[in-house]
Amino acid sequence: METQIIRIREEDIPSPKMEALGQIIRNGGLVAFPTETVYGLGGDALNPESSKKIYAAKGRPSDNPLIVHIADLNDLEKLVKNIPDTAGRLADKFWPGPLTMIMEKSDIVPTETTGGLSTVAVRFPSHKVARDLIKASGGYIAAPSANLSGKPSPTLAKYVCEDLTGRVDAIIDGGDIPIGLESTIVDLTGDKPMILRPGYITEEMLKEVLGEVLTDPTILDANCKDRPKAPGMRYRHYAPKGDLVIYEGPSETVIAKINEDVKAASDQGRKTGVIATAETAGRYSADSIKCIGSRENEEEIAASLYRILREFDDEDVEEIFSEGFSDSGLGRAIMNRLLKAAGHKTKNLWEEA
Repeated sequence: METQIIRIREEDIPSPKMEALGQIIRNGGLVAFPTETVYGLGGDALNPESSKKIYAAKGRPSDNPLIVHIADLNDLEKLVKNIPDTAGRLADKFWPGPLTMIMEKSDIVPTETTGGLSTVAVRFPSHKVARDLIKASGGYIAAPSANLSGKPSPTLAKYVCEDLTGRVDAIIDGGDIPIGLESTIVDLTGDKPMILRPGYITEEMLKEVLGEVLTDPTILDANCKDRPKAPGMRYRHYAPKGDLVIYEGPSETVIAKINEDVKAASDQGRKTGVIATAETAGRYSADSIKCIGSRENEEEIAASLYRILREFDDEDVEEIFSEGFSDSGLGRAIMNRLLKAAGHKTKNLWEEA
């Protein structure tokens, strides 16, 4: 398959190129596109064959639900049977934006899009290019992240091209992605709202709107066996080629232990990398040291994570050692992605302090 690479930035909207891209999706094809979270791989959400093509292009398990993206709030009524009051309140506060809501699906949404479930995940992105493509395509785009399944989600178009050239009809180069982590997912089908995937919209922010909000206990659990109600709940995700281990504990203990393990790996001829913060990067010795940002700026850390994991792949780093991060606020989303990337391999150093 020949893949078109088309440059469209937010300042280019409205773009004369968008009608042709929308036609690709209406015809059952696939287009990768930027959002404010990560790049997405889009197909017609109401066409079962398009969803099958998405799974095939990514090499993604077909029981892993896709998110339906809309660009008009009124379209929500067509996708779900009943819109709960909680959905309206969240939409008023966070849409357009990096929040996905799960509700009971209507009959027009094929089960191929929902991974066989009777629920549908819906998001209204804020990125202008994404919204323009959704409108041009007919209003409903099913889109997971635009990467091969299991690899780090792309925040740069070059990594979309690396993974999907020859697998999709077109890729929109929309430049850098501002947030860098996938949307927060909230399940609204139970008695109480429940976070299934943490993201930029934090638990604290959701509670300000809804009051009580639960968090699925499997989010940080390596032994989750439940059928996924949302993308990324079961399968290993976001993983670099090298082995990744996360170190949690007091800063001085973490630095010492990482340096010790880096030396041991280097002595075995392994190429090493460290994910460090601005506060500690100068204290490590490894083949590749990546500063992910300051602990005082979690948004910077979130925006850098996937890019850094991809850079380690570019450099053929075999052993990656990462500092751990907070399990509250945006730090919870960062740790969720890191744990998935590491296959939940951690070293708890609190008892050694």
